[in-house]
Amino acid sequence: MTILEPLLPYLPYTPLGVLGILLLFQLYYIYFVYGKLAFYTTKSFREAPQQHPVSVIVCAHNEEKNLQVYLPQLLEQDYPLFEVVLVDDCSDDESKWLLKEFASRYPERLKIVEIKEHIRLKHTKKFAVTMGIKAAKYEHLVFTDADCQPAGPFWLAEMAGAFAQEKEIVLGYSPYFRYPGLLNRLIRFETTHTAMSYLSYALRGNAYMGVGRNLAYTKSLFYKGKGFNKHMHIKSGDDDLFVNHNATRTNTVISLHPDAHMLSVPKETWKSYYKQKARHSGASTLYKSRHKRMLATQLLSALLFYLLLTVCLVAYPAWWYIPLGMYGLRLLSQFLIFNRVYRKLQVRDLLIWLPLLDVCYYFYICINGLFNRGKKQTSW
Repeated sequence: MTILEPLLPYLPYTPLGVLGILLLFQLYYIYFVYGKLAFYTTKSFREAPQQHPVSVIVCAHNEEKNLQVYLPQLLEQDYPLFEVVLVDDCSDDESKWLLKEFASRYPERLKIVEIKEHIRLKHTKKFAVTMGIKAAKYEHLVFTDADCQPAGPFWLAEMAGAFAQEKEIVLGYSPYFRYPGLLNRLIRFETTHTAMSYLSYALRGNAYMGVGRNLAYTKSLFYKGKGFNKHMHIKSGDDDLFVNHNATRTNTVISLHPDAHMLSVPKETWKSYYKQKARHSGASTLYKSRHKRMLATQLLSALLFYLLLTVCLVAYPAWWYIPLGMYGLRLLSQFLIFNRVYRKLQVRDLLIWLPLLDVCYYFYICINGLFNRGKKQTSW
């Protein structure tokens, strides 16, 4: 008798055992990673003892309509000393004249950097961001986009106030506006899931990314890390790759107070959303190795859990209650932890859609990444 012979009768039930192992992986992420954010006490940095002068940097390419609506809300933030550096990156709409009007209304607060089209030189957003940083007057930099709306007049105070913790990087949160339809729910769910992940890991001292719609760091850190030199060849990464390459266990803090949120306009078609995610997927290939392994394990364990769940339901109809029980335990755990997280991130309306959106999210992200990770990226 061989050592494996006693196990032979159980081999047909291996998929159930593997499903159980995948469940354990998922429960670890739910309770020990996302649970960190779920039980985090949200802090306000508005009344920080030291309010550093701040440069807010916004890059815009043909954003006339958005600038008309959102730029005044940036310029009128309730903060003692700041400037807004607006980088007009080769716009061919009426942005130029609109910005001149704003400059006359806010001469001490708005600085305009104009980048003109070059017939032989094509550049990415990182070039525009670099020009904005070079033009910035102050050491402490806060970044957002032209299509973003601050949650209120204290957004800058909450983001910049976090620098008083003697940190070099401040990670903010940027949800999308709520509209009807499945696409909007999926976009907001994906954004929430991403935020839940990077904020949780930052709280664990393992920050791996940030979102450029609501991000802050110091100018000295930018120059110390040689800017975007390591990944200038791809269009994305001015936010997540910069954080991935420069964050340490001690130099990063999150700013999650409701006043610190920065709302953004979501894509309105499946095609534009697909292209957006395709552009972002290339950046993850340049993450640090430990972060790639960490994220891949989380993603693949969830995807395989769903696939193997289906296999087990088909292969063992008499034992349907075992795979469904595992699914129910995972789902209940998600509801318990995600409910607290979603309350902080102000997306509790998504909780009822969790069973559907969770499946869509993992399969959509995997398919998008599979087809786009190797594509060359060269423009905005």
